Amino acid sequence: MSKQIQIPRGTQDILPGETEKWQYIENKAREICEKYQYKEIRTPIFEHTELFSRGVGDTTDIVQKEMYSFTDRGGREVTLRPEGTASTVRSFVGNKMFGLATQPVKLYYMGPMFRYERPQAGRFRQFVQFGIEALGSNDPAIDAEVISLAMAIYQELGLKKLKLVINSLGDKESRKAHRDALIAHFQPRIGEFCSDCQNRLEKNPMRILDCKADRDHELMKSAPSIIDFLNEESSEYFTKVKKYLTDIGIEFEEDPNLVRGLDYYNHTAFEIMSDAEGFGAITTLCGGGRYNGLVEEIGGPETPGIGFALSIERLLAALDAEGVELPVVNKIDCYLVSLGENAKDYTVGLLHQLRSAGFSAERDYLDRKIKTQFKAADRYQAKYVAVLGDDELADNKIALKSMDDGGQVELPLDSFLEKFKELIK
Repeated sequence: MSKQIQIPRGTQDILPGETEKWQYIENKAREICEKYQYKEIRTPIFEHTELFSRGVGDTTDIVQKEMYSFTDRGGREVTLRPEGTASTVRSFVGNKMFGLATQPVKLYYMGPMFRYERPQAGRFRQFVQFGIEALGSNDPAIDAEVISLAMAIYQELGLKKLKLVINSLGDKESRKAHRDALIAHFQPRIGEFCSDCQNRLEKNPMRILDCKADRDHELMKSAPSIIDFLNEESSEYFTKVKKYLTDIGIEFEEDPNLVRGLDYYNHTAFEIMSDAEGFGAITTLCGGGRYNGLVEEIGGPETPGIGFALSIERLLAALDAEGVELPVVNKIDCYLVSLGENAKDYTVGLLHQLRSAGFSAERDYLDRKIKTQFKAADRYQAKYVAVLGDDELADNKIALKSMDDGGQVELPLDSFLEKFKELIK
């Protein structure tokens, strides 16, 4: 016997019984996007590496440590996508969607992403991300809309223990003033920080605030807050976002330490977290923010944007932590039980008729005894079982049993489909 091939570390097989939950979540997300007028976009699973180094940022952990990059046979540097925003914006620019009559352009995506991380509970090297991007509007009302869409997904799926945290990163002027203050704050003692933080000091000092290794350093607690550097325009923008969230009934907490470390992020930043007991150390379910400047970075015209991304795996973990059972139905309409060779042959055509009429149906393929066929019908949670033997076939009859109440009727075989349609109604 050959050696068994194992699944790659950090990946998972999603089996029948679980895939139905994924489908339910995906369909719910699509339904909500339809209400909000976000349309689906599907981009390649791999892109030119340059897209992510420019679009995600050279100083990020994603680009520095986590990307699956390789040289293809044509000598091109390509990368399996680690997130969805850069690809979506690249498509927005390449397909000149900034010229569409309907503005802003509102898009959503859903699909596998790849990051070389240390696998742990709820974190995989291949994971599925759902995200939205709204491109073309500077209105703070769309910031509130994006946040409300994210909250709607979690709430409509049944989650209750949620916490929304928001912050403002200000405009370019505010960011620069804060950046200068951060450099002055950390520079005298930067040697006490990890090598990543030392590299970030000049390139992107705000990323230091997001460091896991040095989060307990005393300078972290006394670091200048971005809120203290917001100019009047940035402060007014943030005030409006908060007002709109309050107007639509969304509770939030302000956290001046919440950062989205990429240079092009500005104004609104937010995270949605799980407050469920026992959920784990990493509580963030969803993160997002405004990224005016990204479209220009990828070669397009000046276009404001805002979006978020969430992990389906972490969403499922949050549902488990709160004990939420998704209303996934695995029942079938009819299971055909046959007894005798002629009856078994006849059920092939009958099964096809049922399915063609729109019913979910199944039959036995293993020549099992009638008792075992009934057990199979139970496992399929069949609503009805139709029993056909050779004698019944000769008499143009078929027995139909309701698996809910045990009631049984005998129907003419040649009009079985019509009678079954009436019963199901």
